[in-house]
Amino acid sequence: MESQHHQADLVKALTQEEITTIKAFYSVFSKRDYTIVDHVLAPNWQDIPLAPGQQDGPEGFKDLVKDFVGLFPDVSVRIHEIFGTHERAGVRAEMVFTHSSEFMGIAPTQKRLTISIHEFHHLKDGRIEKTWHLEDWLSLFIQTATWPVTSN
Repeated sequence: MESQHHQADLVKALTQEEITTIKAFYSVFSKRDYTIVDHVLAPNWQDIPLAPGQQDGPEGFKDLVKDFVGLFPDVSVRIHEIFGTHERAGVRAEMVFTHSSEFMGIAPTQKRLTISIHEFHHLKDGRIEKTWHLEDWLSLFIQTATWPVTSN
């Protein structure tokens, strides 16, 4: 009886379906298949925080990716680690792209940039419901030699 009690207290691991969903979420940047978004994000998905001008929900994510891909056609996301428990996942990844367009007021440098990403996802029924994210945009300024920022 005691062993059954302890087994019920165990935290469930991420399922293979959840891991596949997370990988598919990031694949949108390189595959440019926006129908993936409708399969992996819940209709009421929340992106926290929203980018400036970003619409909430899956359609806002599609537009965000389309805009970024439009600026940087060679962008891809490399996942380094997915960890967590059933319905809760952390992701350590990086975006890699050529700085071929103006971005954040920085003229194109043609440098290959790597931006670290740290995100936490809440999943339910195989879909992502919420994403808290943090990208290391400070490294954009460092890699493009525009740090420290000076005013004109």
